[in-house]
Amino acid sequence: MSTGHDAEPTVERDDEPVVELRDVDFGYTATPVVQDIDLTIDSGEYVAVVGPNGSGKSTVMRLLLGLLEPDRGVARLFGDPAKQFDDGARLGYVAQQASAATEMPITVREVVRMGRYPHVGFGFLSPADRAVVEDALATVGMTAFADRRIAHLSGGQRQRAFIARALAGEADLLVLDEPTVGVDAESVEAFYELLSALNDDGMTILLIEHDLRAITEHAERVVCLNGEIYFDGPTDEFVDSDALARAFGTAAAIGGDTR
Repeated sequence: MSTGHDAEPTVERDDEPVVELRDVDFGYTATPVVQDIDLTIDSGEYVAVVGPNGSGKSTVMRLLLGLLEPDRGVARLFGDPAKQFDDGARLGYVAQQASAATEMPITVREVVRMGRYPHVGFGFLSPADRAVVEDALATVGMTAFADRRIAHLSGGQRQRAFIARALAGEADLLVLDEPTVGVDAESVEAFYELLSALNDDGMTILLIEHDLRAITEHAERVVCLNGEIYFDGPTDEFVDSDALARAFGTAAAIGGDTR
C-alpha cells in the first residue's frame, strides 16, 4: 500500500451521502431508459421511489447498487464509485423475489446467519456473532420461527427474515425492491411499521414500491420518475403536487396500485 502524498487517506465522513447519482443516463440499448438522474440520499433518510411499469425504477436501483454502470454521469455508494463498492456489510438488499423463495431448504436462523458472512467469512460464528443473529431475529419478531424452514413461512414472514439478515450484517443502508409483492394484506401494515422502527433507529431505507398508499403513509421522501425525475421531496408535498399525473400520464391517485 502506498503511503505517498499522492494517495488520499480513507476518512469516514458523517456528511458523505449514502447514495449519490449525478447527471446519470443509462440505456440497455441505444435508447435511454433513464436520463439526467440526480439523486442524493443522506444517512438516516427514508426514501420511496415510485413510477409506472417501465419507468426505470429498477434500473436506478441497479445503478446505485453498482450492478449497472452509467452511460453518462456518476454513481456513488458511501462515497465510492458504486461499481467498485465492496463493503457488503454496509448494504442490505431485499429483492422482490425474496418473498417467493419457497425452495430454499434452510431455516430462518441459517438465513439470518448469512448476514454475518461479510464480517467473518464462512467459518464458525463466535458467541458474539450468534448474539447479533439472535438480536436481529428478535428485532423483526421472528425468534419463534427461527428453526422453521424458510419455505414454510408466509410471504411477509420471509421478508422479515431477509430484513433480519441485513440487520445481522449491521447494514447502514437497506434497499427493498417492491417488498410487499406476494405478501398478504394483513401483514403489510406490520411490515411497514417494522421499516419505520428501523428508520427511527437510524437505518437508511430506500424503498421501491407500487403501493402509493403505503408510501404516503410511511416514507418521509418520495422520488417519482418515469425516465426522468418528476418529483423529489417531502411526501406531503408529493401528495399535493401534480407529479403523479405527469409521470403516469393518467389520473393516477394516491391509494392506488401503480403496477
